[in-house]
Amino acid sequence: MLKWLRNSIRPSVPPGQRVYAVGDVHGRLDLLDKLLAMLEADNAGRLPAHTTLVFLGDLIDRGPDSRRVVERVRTGVGWARTVALMGNHEAVMLDVLDGQTDTLSQWLRFGGSETLESWGVTNQAMLTEIMEGIRAAITPEERGWLGRMRTSLRIGDYYFVHAGVRPNVPLDRQNDEDRLWIRDEFLENRKHHGAIIVHGHSINRDVEQLPNRIGLDTGAYATGKLTAIGLEGQSRWLLATTPEDKRI
Repeated sequence: MLKWLRNSIRPSVPPGQRVYAVGDVHGRLDLLDKLLAMLEADNAGRLPAHTTLVFLGDLIDRGPDSRRVVERVRTGVGWARTVALMGNHEAVMLDVLDGQTDTLSQWLRFGGSETLESWGVTNQAMLTEIMEGIRAAITPEERGWLGRMRTSLRIGDYYFVHAGVRPNVPLDRQNDEDRLWIRDEFLENRKHHGAIIVHGHSINRDVEQLPNRIGLDTGAYATGKLTAIGLEGQSRWLLATTPEDKRI
């Protein structure tokens, strides 16, 4: 009981490890490049550690450079292990690639149009032609990488996921629907979930740091503020691009 209380108040990552988690990029390669440079410099300025760079999903849609963001993250960085979690936007794109034409119209409305353009596919056509175009434009390597994205990652007392978790359900019994899509039931819950949940998906002007969760989606595609959190031992620190970089 004392161990549980201590961990719930002062969560930590294992000794010798450092973690950076990045919020929803949504096609903003310009901001991603700026933030990655900041993270690399921050990491180099600290004592050596086994560093993990976690992307919390929604790399694509809304912003103009989804394909290049995917390539940037897929390539990884030389200074850290890179883990890309799946977001609901990647999940919908995969549904489209799997032939779910009824999902295509929905995808186009919430950011898929910009993603199509980044892959060189026009959306000024019949839905069937758009479907054929995007399935032809995405390479097998890109499709395979997107399909292999994991939906959660636990490091020490932190659990990384795109949207959140279902309250009162053990972390090892969560389902991907909730990991990718849950919102109010998770956001309004104040109970401890067995780990501090680090998530994106739900936009706020500033990072939300609550006793049971940390929300990192600061609406980068519209605000110009792409945010990351650094975690080491029991320490936390934030890094972000500035609003002056915004392009609405």
